[in-house]
Amino acid sequence: MFEIAEYIGIIAFAISGFFIATRNHLDLLGILISVFLTALGGGIMRDIAVDITPYTFSNNLPALIILTVMILMILFKFHKKDSIENKPLFILSDSIGLMSFSITGALIAIEHNFNITGVLALSFITAVGGGIARDVIINQVPFVFKTGFYGTISLLVGLCLYLLNLVDFINYLSLGIIFITGVALRVIAYYKKWSIPLV
Repeated sequence: MFEIAEYIGIIAFAISGFFIATRNHLDLLGILISVFLTALGGGIMRDIAVDITPYTFSNNLPALIILTVMILMILFKFHKKDSIENKPLFILSDSIGLMSFSITGALIAIEHNFNITGVLALSFITAVGGGIARDVIINQVPFVFKTGFYGTISLLVGLCLYLLNLVDFINYLSLGIIFITGVALRVIAYYKKWSIPLV
């Protein structure tokens, strides 16, 4: 259950990281770093938080996935496309990555008997930590801090899974419903331009 969500998130965020890198006209090394941080950074932070060896450092598949995605994106010339961030593929891949990593972060926190604060924090960090690190490196205000209903969805996922764990109802069905609902909510929020209030 964990690995399926992890791999879906890695693929989706690798695509997202590629689009962000090419929009900023980074070279091949810059693209690789952007893809790595976006796809794997949050998971590394999550694993360090629970004091385990990061999954990326003990399994070769995550690195192979991001390299494969990067090569395919270059071969199919996605880096030549204009305004890719507003295209459905970018929005969908980013939403899928957000949901997948929010779920894996919350599950790891629950597995380690974290309280609600820990579950929310790990869900959030896993989902957006890599993107924040990427944006800081390329000298941008992190995407999550200027896009409404992005990090909020991650927190809602953590809350839902925490409550479901209290009634012992975390299974493939409940996770599937949360995943689909979350992706749909993120896509709708993007196109409807929903946002949390400013102060």
